[in-house]
Amino acid sequence: MVIDKSTGHDFTCSSVGIILSECPHYKARWTVLKYADQENFEKGNPTNCIVVDGNLLLNEGINALWTLVCGGAETAFDNSNARIGVGDSITPAAATQTGLQATTNKLYKAVDGGYPTYGTSQKATWRATFGSSEANFAWNEITVANGANDSAKNLNRLVQYLGTKASPGIWTVSLEITIG
Repeated sequence: MVIDKSTGHDFTCSSVGIILSECPHYKARWTVLKYADQENFEKGNPTNCIVVDGNLLLNEGINALWTLVCGGAETAFDNSNARIGVGDSITPAAATQTGLQATTNKLYKAVDGGYPTYGTSQKATWRATFGSSEANFAWNEITVANGANDSAKNLNRLVQYLGTKASPGIWTVSLEITIG
């Protein structure tokens, strides 16, 4: 069956009844491992683990990714630049946001050595460790950025209560993004 969709303009568009579709799947998974103290952290003994699927990609992060993919000049979300940011704002996520929305209680922490990992299984993983004296407040928002503050490009933003961090607790946070 041939369907002709001529429009009277300078061109003709015809379709041959074949439906082609690409449905890539984007999956984001945040994992927060909570250690009571340095001793438990060193033993790899978390007291709690929170896993949250999903987040909202931010326009500035999407545009930065496309710039990088197409060979343009942009700061990479690599080990020298990437930060995981946490804050206490409960402002709902919106694609037009730039940075964390918290006013004062927020921290962008450099990713751990060896992160991000990428290049296999259609995924990238970022991880940062927040020491006992860092980010001791309610964690209501989280992001991955390509710099140390709100002026960096933020890839995404999740708004969800993840707990209230206090000393001597040590928390590790990872984000795994899979496309496929």
